[in-house]
Amino acid sequence: MRLVENIFFICIIFKISVSPASTKLPQDDFSFDSCSPPQLAVNGSETEAGETRIKKEYSHVREVKFSGSIGPLGEQRLCKIKCIAGQWVGPLCIDQTDNGRFQPLFRNCKLEYINPHLLVTFRNVSIHNTGWTFPHAAKLHTRCSELGLYKLLGTPTPQCQNGQWSSRLPSCVPTTILTNFTEDAPPSILIRIPSGSASAEPGGELAVFPGSTLHFECIFSRRLGSPDWTWTSPLGQYLTGWAIAPEEREWKYRLSIYYAKPQDTGTFTCATPRGITNSINLVVIAVHCEPISVSRMHLSVRVEGTRLGHKATFQCPIGFVVSGEANLTCQASGKWSAPVPKCELVKCPSLDLPEQLGEPHLQIEEHDNNYGGKAIFSCAWGYKLIGPPGIECELSGNWSGSLPKCVPIQCSPPVLPANGHLIQSEAPGMDGGRYAVGSLVQFACIGAHLLEGEASIICTETGNWSHPPPFCRPKCSYAGEPENGFTSPTKFAYDPGDELQIICNEGFATDSDIILTCLPDGKWSSSLPSCQNITFSEDIIESTKE
Repeated sequence: MRLVENIFFICIIFKISVSPASTKLPQDDFSFDSCSPPQLAVNGSETEAGETRIKKEYSHVREVKFSGSIGPLGEQRLCKIKCIAGQWVGPLCIDQTDNGRFQPLFRNCKLEYINPHLLVTFRNVSIHNTGWTFPHAAKLHTRCSELGLYKLLGTPTPQCQNGQWSSRLPSCVPTTILTNFTEDAPPSILIRIPSGSASAEPGGELAVFPGSTLHFECIFSRRLGSPDWTWTSPLGQYLTGWAIAPEEREWKYRLSIYYAKPQDTGTFTCATPRGITNSINLVVIAVHCEPISVSRMHLSVRVEGTRLGHKATFQCPIGFVVSGEANLTCQASGKWSAPVPKCELVKCPSLDLPEQLGEPHLQIEEHDNNYGGKAIFSCAWGYKLIGPPGIECELSGNWSGSLPKCVPIQCSPPVLPANGHLIQSEAPGMDGGRYAVGSLVQFACIGAHLLEGEASIICTETGNWSHPPPFCRPKCSYAGEPENGFTSPTKFAYDPGDELQIICNEGFATDSDIILTCLPDGKWSSSLPSCQNITFSEDIIESTKE
């Protein structure tokens, strides 16, 4: 026997889960009628100690009962497995629709597709998405989104029968209003309720509270002929005919029911001259739903009343969103069309995981994805933000803008000084002539030029260099000192136009009073003269005179 999928069993006797789909056969010998212990697990993991503990206890057990959570809505059922001829058989679960008897669980059915404009409900819960699985005997209720504007083709209540649906889900065919009065389309039926209340039921019926007045308006072009109303109601006659108002009498063929009574229950069908039909199944019933009480935080409700067709509208304060159906209708079953919703805080998609940012260098400094919260961003070292540095979670549950990007911070190539060059022509992170943050370049001058400024500069996080590029200015180098003398002033380098005076020691002198001048090309105007011993020269002159 195949078991329904996704069933979670909790063993009542031992308060551990039991997986009856498979059993372990221990090596111990059991009597012919005894069964091996069922496979035991805690939170999905098998427990050897637990199995050992119950081996002896199970040697005479014939039946194990446990609680099962069945189907997509988690319906709680009492289930059991039985030991028959040494084998566990089951599970068998109580079916509330069959006088509470234990019945086998058959295969479930999966909802693979929902036709457009089709509304699907299961036990008063709307099914909006495919992929749901339903247990054996589950019955779906279907109807078209707007009664009368679409015609339902197919069985409105498909049922799961051991893994197969009893029929395909029906489809909704657009009628004359939606097809621009095409003759081959079923006629549209507009429903008007001037007084009273009504509910469009999950199975497609129109349920009306007794005493209501309603009009069924068959929409068909009068120039193509007159449609015809028929009904199965036992009352016999209803007022029919073209509408009286000038703007309506060419396309509305009406059937009116005044002060509806339970005897008006039946199927009302409009047929075109070509015999194409559309129908409304009417149920007149006096039903009241239980009063709605709201105890959930933040949730407020406005209720018309509790009789059939009355509505309850729920609201949440700013910053919260209604989770569930915001508008409920009292239906012919005496139940509201959906469970009471709740208010959930508006949240935007989370951004606190690296993969959610989608940018390897983007970092989040502040993250609050509740309504009104902000996400503040920064970039890793060496990168800068392109886009807003922060976004805000809006009431729609979306962020106020797109995520920023991080791009590398780069400095443009530095300006080379005249008569200068780069000692380091390449740097880490160089990209198409641009330099990444942290790149260092060094300058040097050529010829008789000296560097003024910083010889090394670094690309900073601002995208600018740490210092302006240096200059290479022409300079005269230190000329040295003559023997037996010195120069003045003494400097490491001299600017063009600077003069250098030669001063000899006492008893020494130059041949002439020469002053060296630093020329614009970085050269001295003449070579450095020498200091001669003038005392020795004078002695020679005196000797000659004698």
